[in-house]
Amino acid sequence: YASSSDLKAFERRLTEYIACLQPATGRWRMILIVVSVCTATGAWNWLIDPETQKVSFFTSLWNHPFFTISCITLIGLFFAGIHKRVVAPSIIAARCRTVLAEYNMSCDDTGKLILKPRPHVQ
Repeated sequence: YASSSDLKAFERRLTEYIACLQPATGRWRMILIVVSVCTATGAWNWLIDPETQKVSFFTSLWNHPFFTISCITLIGLFFAGIHKRVVAPSIIAARCRTVLAEYNMSCDDTGKLILKPRPHVQ
């Protein structure tokens, strides 16, 4: 059995680690939002341009560099793993919950431990 001080130390370290991830996660979310809005705006302008239907696909992309660059940037961000970075604290908490379930415990999204009542054995 783990002592109460061990549990407090584990909880303190887990909450500290998740809290340290939050600023970076917020920045990655803002980057994703900005690039997504740029891509959507560029896509709208690309689609409503009457020339888009008259020229080849690559020519239409060449005529709309804002859309092309923002789209390539968005694809690059997903290949770089931005989808994992924006949810990193949730991933850590979910993995901890999986491990802690073995010990009849859980944790919230900030890393605070939740002690569950012991199962009643007859």
